[in-house]
Amino acid sequence: MAKVLTGKISHPGKAEGEVLLLTEPVSFWGGVDHHGEIIDVHHAQHKAKMTNKILVMPSGRGSSSATAVLAELIRTGDGPLAIVMLQCDTILVIGALVSAEIYGISLPIVELEQAEYDQLSDGMRVEIDASSDNEVATITI
Repeated sequence: MAKVLTGKISHPGKAEGEVLLLTEPVSFWGGVDHHGEIIDVHHAQHKAKMTNKILVMPSGRGSSSATAVLAELIRTGDGPLAIVMLQCDTILVIGALVSAEIYGISLPIVELEQAEYDQLSDGMRVEIDASSDNEVATITI
């Protein structure tokens, strides 16, 4: 039987895919290349590829330039399908907003409480529905 987690919608959209669970935040500016691979040699998931994954990480990290990097990854299809975090990162939300406005591609971003977040694991398949009008997202695991 499927389990449903609930969280706060930071940016709307729907996505379904495999979780890439990061143990620490990644900076899109300098930490991720234009193919969606983590290139920060100090990151625990160095060389992991976020393309077509549900990116799950505690928070965002880094520069305001991450907005442009994320928007470009979304535009080229090399970015994640969705982002799930414990703590909302406004810079990443702006990247998703830019992508939706300019390219018409929506990247859902969801904020979860710790107990819900802890139920996600690397490699599991999830379905995200962050399209509701009441600001509540559902993640079906």
